[in-house]
Amino acid sequence: MKKIQVFFIILTFLIFVPKPRADEGMWTFDNPPRKHWKERYNFAPTDEWLEHVRLASARLNDGGSGSFVSPDGLVMTNQHVASGQLRKLSTAGRDLVKDGFYAPTREEELKLPDLEVNVLVSYEDVTRRVKGAVKAGASDKEAAEQRKAEIAAIEKESTEKTSLRSDVITLYNGGEYWLYRFKKYTDARLVFAPEEQIAFFGGDYDNFTYPRHDLDFTFLRVYENGRPAKIEHYFKWSAAGPKDGEFVVISGNPGSTNRLLTVAQLHYQRDHGNPLQKQVWGARRDTLNRFAERGAEQHRLALGTLRSLENALKRLVGQQDGLMNPRLMGKKESDEKDLRAKVAEKPELQKAYGDAWNPISMIYREYPGKDKRLAFSTLAPSRLGTLASTLVRYSEEIRKPNDKRYDEFRDSRLESLKFNLLSPAPIYPDMEEAILAGWLEEGLKTLGADDPFVKAALEGMAPAEAASRAVKGTRLMDVSARKALFEGGAESVAKSDDPMIAFARRVEPVIRELRAWQEDRFQSVIASAAQKIAEARFAVYGKSVYPDATFSLRLGYGKALGYEEDTTLVPFKTTFYGLYDRAESFDFKPPYDLPERYLKRKARLDLSTPLNFVYTADTIGGNSGSPVINRNAEIVGLNFDSNIQKLPNRYMHIEEEEGGRAVAVHSAAIIEALKKLYDAEKLAQELLGN
Repeated sequence: MKKIQVFFIILTFLIFVPKPRADEGMWTFDNPPRKHWKERYNFAPTDEWLEHVRLASARLNDGGSGSFVSPDGLVMTNQHVASGQLRKLSTAGRDLVKDGFYAPTREEELKLPDLEVNVLVSYEDVTRRVKGAVKAGASDKEAAEQRKAEIAAIEKESTEKTSLRSDVITLYNGGEYWLYRFKKYTDARLVFAPEEQIAFFGGDYDNFTYPRHDLDFTFLRVYENGRPAKIEHYFKWSAAGPKDGEFVVISGNPGSTNRLLTVAQLHYQRDHGNPLQKQVWGARRDTLNRFAERGAEQHRLALGTLRSLENALKRLVGQQDGLMNPRLMGKKESDEKDLRAKVAEKPELQKAYGDAWNPISMIYREYPGKDKRLAFSTLAPSRLGTLASTLVRYSEEIRKPNDKRYDEFRDSRLESLKFNLLSPAPIYPDMEEAILAGWLEEGLKTLGADDPFVKAALEGMAPAEAASRAVKGTRLMDVSARKALFEGGAESVAKSDDPMIAFARRVEPVIRELRAWQEDRFQSVIASAAQKIAEARFAVYGKSVYPDATFSLRLGYGKALGYEEDTTLVPFKTTFYGLYDRAESFDFKPPYDLPERYLKRKARLDLSTPLNFVYTADTIGGNSGSPVINRNAEIVGLNFDSNIQKLPNRYMHIEEEEGGRAVAVHSAAIIEALKKLYDAEKLAQELLGN
């Protein structure tokens, strides 16, 4: 097809561009929703405004977002995002999660064990180069290998040229490829964290609900060369916060959405994928619950992962409800039918893209026969198992050319891999043994004794015995032992008599065989077909659509706004009055008890101060810790959750009228708490720029 023909086809279809619904979308910085901003909110930011917001935003590789809020490297995020690092710093006698922490001076700030903070400093469209690497007539498997090799080369070239972390990000399910370059901070220190009870007030009962009363915030500081990093782009603070109905923007790293999946893929998720995920997470939760029941210290050690799993399971239920809803699912089916019909109207598009949906439908008929094996043939739930598998896998992958390795072992990613592998964070053998035993038990129950992974893992033993043998006697809890194996290479790993390394060596051939099937037979087919569908979508709708979330930096927008629920109204904000009322109404019994300082210092507070608020921006997991800003790029809030109406939004946007809302900590509440409850005047003044 000639380029001029393609141009006129695209031009013709642009008149049918579907407008995203109000406040919908997780937009990349190369394609911000300027038209929607202007039309809906009369907001027209400059390129300098967008650059400032991008450079003031951060990604925390523990799995959340953050932002710079002072020129001296101060980073704001959620307590629940930082809680993993807090637990790694805690001991039985000093529980930073339960009791909180504040460092009045820089010398008292605590070094975090293994947090990497990334800032997106530049980006470049490499779509033509990646797609151009695929040779004419290549099979799906060959095309996947050629794309992979080119991506590896791009990342390696960029890393060597710039010394920046360089990742090629796949957008629109293969419709575009972008090279993102990140400045990386690996020296991060804890400045302030509140007690978890106030960050997670109401516990699981109030999780994903609103009204909320949580002070879910934490402050870290990044250092360079032993000194606080000097930051040019940081967000200034709005002491007033947002007004009812005010326009706001969120800049963060939403983890994963599946809104561009085909109907066949959504049917698999509804009928197989989500129920299997529920089993996996549920089994891990049950194992940890049994371990936590052994005593107070075991409960402390297990609590962080337990809360994460409970949160994931509750979100999964909401997502599944969305797929089970005939009206919502009908909308997805209608959208796909509409796109395919528009493709069919033009012979050139039909010839190029018309059959793209069929290979996905066909390959997903095979997947239920493999999905349980893929889910359970891993040591990932165990930290020791993960470390052992990484060392075994690395020793094999590092001998291959860069472009032939698994993605996570490319040269451009080895520095981050080593940083995590050699983390000094404590490992608890009793919990590791319980986790591994429970995982193997569930694998045996699901896959059967004759499954190749089960046979290799157990070697005729009971799951508890196999786990005990692997954990007892392992030296992988010692960083120096891991370092010796990492630097010793294939021979060192092959000759190691460490029982956990031996365990990982036994199961590695099975894991590799399954991964080969998944990449060569399954993912390669989907990648080729999804790329065609993305190109068809571009031809019909242009760039009016936004890509699925990929834990990369995005912009969302909306307004601070309450909503109707059943026959009542829900206000856009809550206050400290509401916090104390809710605690009093439950007689201060868990999970509605308050930290002691909140009882003793209540009289100091202005109880009318706003505490939390809801707003209409499009968010999902990974957006936790994202800054909520106003038109002047000032902090007005800190995103930490969403309400239950919004949970199906992995697969589809939940509209404003349906009550879907994100939930944030109000900027005024943070200052009020720091000054009057925590004696953290110095930190409050740093935020206020004084």
